[in-house]
Order: sequence, then structure tokens, then C-alpha cells
Amino acid sequence: MTIYFYGAEEVPYGCFSNFSAHGVDLDGHWWPTTEHYFQAQKFTGTRHAEFIRRARTPLRAAELGRDRSKPMRRDWERVKDDVMRRAVAAKFRTHADIGAILLATGDEDIVEDTASDHYWGRGRTRTGKNMLGRILMRTRSRLHAEHGASGDGRARRAPVIQP
Repeated sequence: MTIYFYGAEEVPYGCFSNFSAHGVDLDGHWWPTTEHYFQAQKFTGTRHAEFIRRARTPLRAAELGRDRSKPMRRDWERVKDDVMRRAVAAKFRTHADIGAILLATGDEDIVEDTASDHYWGRGRTRTGKNMLGRILMRTRSRLHAEHGASGDGRARRAPVIQP
């Protein structure tokens, strides 16, 4: 069975969304969501990045990150997948409750079910790259390898790290 997700409010898989309220501590700062972190990395080292970090909502962070009137880092297309991998890994290592949800998906495919994004999701044609889904599945594999299985066959939970 393929697991589809999109909105942060969906139960139980809304936590897979970058808009979910699961903050991360990366690069010496607390980021309210992985969307805040991802969008700010387009402008790393600038005041605009900090402005994005402080955005009130992930939607606002996304809007600010898509503002092409600000100069975006030149290597963005080359590094964006690594930025997303780092953010997603931090999120699921930080929050044991959602790490357990991710691990509980077993070996199922995970797909971001959005018609508007052919890169991060499956897109309108349902043939998109689904890079966010792929990153989630890779993160799941790494978490499983890192935490192994306890004697009763259940995956051990990652420790919760508070900001």
C-alpha cells in the first residue's frame, strides 16, 4: 500500500509535511518547521534568511522563500536536495513520536500527493519525481539502521532533543 500525504493536519501522516509544527535545531538556530529552514537556506548568510526563520507560519516562510526579488544563492539547484535531506533527518531524529510514525510505515512507498509540484511531489500527472517522499523513505531506512530493533521486534525510539 502506498502512503500518500500532503497537509500538515492529516492524521497520522501530516507530520511528513514540511509545514508540520515540528521544529528543528540546525546551524545554531531553532527553526519552527522544516519549511522555514528549507526556504531560508536559499538565502543563507543574509538578513532575508533570518526574516524567513522568524516568519509566523510555514506558509509565510514559503512565500518569502519564493520571493525572486531577493538574490538567491547561486548553488541552490545543486544543494537543495541535501538541504531537504538534512532538515528531514533532523526533524525525525528530534521528535521521537513522529520518528515512530515514519518507522511504522515499514517498507511502503511514501508519496507527497500534490498536483502543484512535480519535483517534491507526484504532480498533476502523478509522474513527478516525489523527491520529498524519496527523502522520507531514505530517512526511514537510516533511522531503522541507527536504532535497530529491540528484543521484542519493535523499533527503538530516538531520544527527544529539546530546543
